[in-house]
Amino acid sequence: MENENNNIVPINEELDVSTYEIEDIKNLIYTIRGKQVMLDSDVAMLYHYSTKNVNKAMKRNIDRFPEDFCFQLTESEVENLRFQNGTSSLETENYGGRRYLPYVYTEQGIAMLAGILRNEIAIQVSINIMRAFIEMRKFIANNANIFNLSTRVENKFLEYDRKFDIVFDELQNKKETEFKQKIFFNGQIYDAYSLIIDIIKRAKSKILIIDNYVDDSILKMLSKKNKDVKVVILTSQNCNLNKLDISKFNKQYPSLKISYTNKFHDRFIVIDNNELYHSGASLKDLGKKCFAISKIEDIEYIEKMSKFA
Repeated sequence: MENENNNIVPINEELDVSTYEIEDIKNLIYTIRGKQVMLDSDVAMLYHYSTKNVNKAMKRNIDRFPEDFCFQLTESEVENLRFQNGTSSLETENYGGRRYLPYVYTEQGIAMLAGILRNEIAIQVSINIMRAFIEMRKFIANNANIFNLSTRVENKFLEYDRKFDIVFDELQNKKETEFKQKIFFNGQIYDAYSLIIDIIKRAKSKILIIDNYVDDSILKMLSKKNKDVKVVILTSQNCNLNKLDISKFNKQYPSLKISYTNKFHDRFIVIDNNELYHSGASLKDLGKKCFAISKIEDIEYIEKMSKFA
């Protein structure tokens, strides 16, 4: 009849009967969900019961074990615990082969277990467990400033890592899109077109295009520009770009202005008054013959060309 009592479970005779010092027990205490806890398998080991019987006793007396006394871990918590601490008891219990996720017991939960799991060593083990929890609390309290500083330092490093990633990505993108000079051979129409589009997309506020022979193909390129970027085209009176084309373009991609001049022979693109590009071919003839596109970095020339916008 005694074995039917909810407060009595059979001891695991196969376990070695040994006591554990406070320092040994402290190594079995983990912090999960902001609480100091012990794994069900470690509690069972200390009390010399099987894990199954410990949890069975808890479930028979479930009203005595609210969530702040005992709770079941999630899969991610188990993996995180194993990863951070290399917790051996998870391996010895063959987690993954277990039919359930492990439970953990707080200090109050273990105190409650002490009245349920009765054997000849329960009293001394319970005393040592309580002392271990108390010493862990004192240790955390005495080193709270260090833990807080460590957390702040860790967060600061994470912030630096994020900023480094942003800078690195920007440098990578800049390295891919910027160039000093490129030569395109006959037939490289798409490559030349793509480069001009990349240059146009760099503009944040203004684009100046100087080309005596533009046609409506330039409008297709400029449709890729960023929103609200203003465009000025300096071209000759003989260009193949009519007022109707410009009007329709401005209704969807404002704003584009055309000015006429006969002062230029070569083709230029000025971006935001601080980047200057020279093209050896008209933008309407990209890739039809061998030509080069070069970036001019002389500030004096950039300033002079920007005045025409």
